Amino acid sequence: MKLSAFLLIILIIFNFTNLNSEENNDKIKNKISKNIRCLICQGQSVYDSESDFAVSIKLIIDKKLNEGLNENEIYDFLKKQYGEWITYDPEFNKKTFILWILPILLFFIGGAIILRKFIVQKL
Repeated sequence: MKLSAFLLIILIIFNFTNLNSEENNDKIKNKISKNIRCLICQGQSVYDSESDFAVSIKLIIDKKLNEGLNENEIYDFLKKQYGEWITYDPEFNKKTFILWILPILLFFIGGAIILRKFIVQKL
């Protein structure tokens, strides 16, 4: 009797942890698919799209999660297969330097122009 109760408790704990890992995989899958561009649809993420490409990418993400890959390894795999453009959040490197610096530069130039207009109007 005690052994069967002990085995039942172990089984319940195992199933509970298994459900948590499945929920965690679903959260990671959704996060990744929201950050991956659908190459068929204009401006939609894989999460939002129902195209054949999006469905296949969702299956690839699910398969890679079940293989034990983490989020960064899946991103690296997809970038290797489809190029850097597939992600909405590009990495900071030589190729994307202007992409990251240009908004900051425009902000400072716009601020300088506005500041100069106020100073000229005061004089």
